[in-house]
Amino acid sequence: MRQYVISSTIPEITDPAVELVSGDPLGLARRLKQEDGMDIWLCGGGKLAGSLLSEIDELVIKCYPVVAGTGVPVFDGEFSPTSFALTGTRTFSNGAVVLTYGRG
Repeated sequence: MRQYVISSTIPEITDPAVELVSGDPLGLARRLKQEDGMDIWLCGGGKLAGSLLSEIDELVIKCYPVVAGTGVPVFDGEFSPTSFALTGTRTFSNGAVVLTYGRG
């Protein structure tokens, strides 16, 4: 599995298995989607997710029964409604729920 860290503030990564990307995350996602292979899994903040929204095919949203107050937006950026349809749910004994949505 290839791993990328997209950051404009990290100067370098010493792990040879991880590639630092300081430039165009949208271009990277589009290039990766053209390659043969497995899915792309995005983990990060709302700013990154917002910049890649046009390339996101599926959302996996984890909901926990805890209210913590302030946090990072799921998607940050321009107001741009994008439809997704619920494709799966999984509920855990602790009340956590994982919701899966496909682009609608």
